[in-house]
Amino acid sequence: MPLKLSLKPGEKFVLNGAVLANGDKRTSLVIQNKACVLREKDIMQPKDAKTPARRVYLAIMMMYLDDAANEEPYNEFALRMTEFMGAIQNRTVLAACVDISRDVVEGAFYKALISCRKLFDFEQERLNYDPEELSKRTARG
Repeated sequence: MPLKLSLKPGEKFVLNGAVLANGDKRTSLVIQNKACVLREKDIMQPKDAKTPARRVYLAIMMMYLDDAANEEPYNEFALRMTEFMGAIQNRTVLAACVDISRDVVEGAFYKALISCRKLFDFEQERLNYDPEELSKRTARG
């Protein structure tokens, strides 16, 4: 099933490990075969993985981009997911974590990424986490 990407001017995306940027006009691309694609808004930098759920997301993203060829991202995912699940008691969120873990084991990394993003809201609620405020505090030292 083809994937259609509609890109804003200057928007970046990763395609099979290559970072590409759109030109100065809005455009659409149709990817006809299976490929690893992440839009700029879905790419997390390691410095931004400051909470447990974001660390889980980063590990899944690395597996997706690396096509699971490396054990290190999987080990990081297993550690971070175990820590996250050990710290929560909400049955719905725990069930979501099990689903994410199942997707990872099955190699459905993009599906796992989408599901993992939903944990951010739960985490923000619980931790009263404001990403911009945390960045400011971290920058101040």
